[in-house]
Amino acid sequence: MAPMGVSVSRSRVLLCVLLLSAVIYYQYSRLLGSSERQVDLRQLLSLAIRAAEEGGRAVRQVRESDSLAQRSKGKTKEGADEMVTSGDLLSHRRMISLFKNTFPDIKLISEEHDNSKLNKSLTWNYEIPSLIRQSIGNARMVSTKSVTIWIDPLDATQEYTENLKHFVTTMVCVAVDGKPVIGVIHKPFSKYTAWAMVDGASNIHPRKTYNAKTPTIIVSRSHAGAVKSYCKGAFGNDTTIIPAGGAGYKVLSLLDSGEGTQPDSADVYIHVTFIKKWDICAGNAIVKAVGGEMTTIEGGSIDYSDIPSNNGGLVASIGIDHHALLKRLPDLKSLAPKKN
Repeated sequence: MAPMGVSVSRSRVLLCVLLLSAVIYYQYSRLLGSSERQVDLRQLLSLAIRAAEEGGRAVRQVRESDSLAQRSKGKTKEGADEMVTSGDLLSHRRMISLFKNTFPDIKLISEEHDNSKLNKSLTWNYEIPSLIRQSIGNARMVSTKSVTIWIDPLDATQEYTENLKHFVTTMVCVAVDGKPVIGVIHKPFSKYTAWAMVDGASNIHPRKTYNAKTPTIIVSRSHAGAVKSYCKGAFGNDTTIIPAGGAGYKVLSLLDSGEGTQPDSADVYIHVTFIKKWDICAGNAIVKAVGGEMTTIEGGSIDYSDIPSNNGGLVASIGIDHHALLKRLPDLKSLAPKKN
């Protein structure tokens, strides 16, 4: 017969084993129940670059074949026709196919929609290019459930139809828990690609100097009249206003791309009307990655979890005191038509 002390010790050991087993089972059950997968952000960056460039090839192919097949897909809030072309749709199909064929459980939001089947020939081998491995040495793992991919298959469609090619971009953004983390902006007609990961690395850099006192401000071509008076009210009549097409192009104007084909250079990007998040998410990630800020005009951060609309205007700056910049801006209500 075993001594009483030995029996108690065995009971305690057995109890500890049972408790440990219960804890392991609980954690394993939670993992199975949540069906969560982990993904390396370096992989998502690599695929985002591939997708933006694949979309760019489609955009270029359609423009060069002069088969735009443009049509209006509806009206903007301002009452203008919102154009879509076969370039938008072909780019969308290729970019969406690459992501869905590789990571089918990750949420995707694209500007365009169609019922075409995925192109199964568009695949990716999960290889991370050496430049990204060298720039971002360690894996950055996140849950696929926390990720939202924003795709703009053709930014500056109006300018695309007018053959103003330098404004046109394709863009991909990776948001984690609603925060922009990876941004890719590709210029199809110069074949230049800007990319960045927040707290990671980038192939694009701020310029050496920015003018905070009387900044050069880049704004939308389609709303240049309203925003011109708004900006001059904030910064004075000597302020230079550059009307331009495409949100991606405007973000690149704030940076030193080293590309050599960016005709415009600005200190601040301001947008005073409604804008969709697929237009701005990639730029937001890039601006943030190089030390700048992109906020609403009231200074709020922009959430990229799911809702596609941003109604609070937009201010992006790099190398400037962003808070001080915001304090100089009038309330957006100042743009509203005055009642008689």
